[in-house]
Amino acid sequence: MLIKIEENLKASSPFVFTSGTIGYPLLFVLLIWIVFWIEVRFGVSFNSFGVRPGEIVGLRGIIFSPFIHSDIKHLFNNTIPLFILSLALFYFYKPISWKILFIGLISTGLLTWLIGRPANHIGASGIIYLLASFLFFKGVFSKHYRLVALSLIVVFIYGGLVWYVTPIDPTISWEGHLSGLISGFSLSLIFRRNIPEPPKYNWEKPDYSEEDDLFMRHFNKDGNFIESPQPPEGEKIATNEIQDEEADAGNSENDGHDKITYRYIYKKSKKKD
Repeated sequence: MLIKIEENLKASSPFVFTSGTIGYPLLFVLLIWIVFWIEVRFGVSFNSFGVRPGEIVGLRGIIFSPFIHSDIKHLFNNTIPLFILSLALFYFYKPISWKILFIGLISTGLLTWLIGRPANHIGASGIIYLLASFLFFKGVFSKHYRLVALSLIVVFIYGGLVWYVTPIDPTISWEGHLSGLISGFSLSLIFRRNIPEPPKYNWEKPDYSEEDDLFMRHFNKDGNFIESPQPPEGEKIATNEIQDEEADAGNSENDGHDKITYRYIYKKSKKKD
């Protein structure tokens, strides 16, 4: 059995940046701006497609309301948080990201329909509260150092959002904010088990042996470096020396040719019981 001289000590990370990680958040932002542009360009209003509590027709707002905004200030205030939080969702929780968005969209809109005041509740703020709540509580429950750090960042940047889940401003749909907060917390509990495992290095694995570690063989029991360690019992080293072709093509009278040495370590395979 041929043992590789160099091993990749770093385990593969569960967090992988792909084109969708930034592509989908950009798409969400683009859609809400296109809807607003259509309203301004053609002089129409989609406010009636918001969530209208207590009315059957108002249920359509569960799907349409996140894309509708009252003015440019409302739109701009939701654009940056939506992009940042959705990007964090697709990067850190890619396997369940679409489930969180779809289930959260339905639950946030439905809860707003149940507890909201008689009005048209519009805007992506409910989704923003959903994402912020999920990212915070999920990171706390996971105990994964990167996800906990993400939770702290969310609190540091968007901690002030918690004030708007109370009726402090009659022009703001605090019911939609509260619904998003509750939905995000609930989803963090439902998907509590879907936590990426921290990467394990070779020396953290149960079957790790210092005798089989090629790097550790370069140190004796006192921690002194050994340039050419001896292989353990049952292994042998084969060396193959190849003269450098360029040096060989040069001055043939020069005996000091450069050489490249390859070292191979062979280990007998263990018989299975």
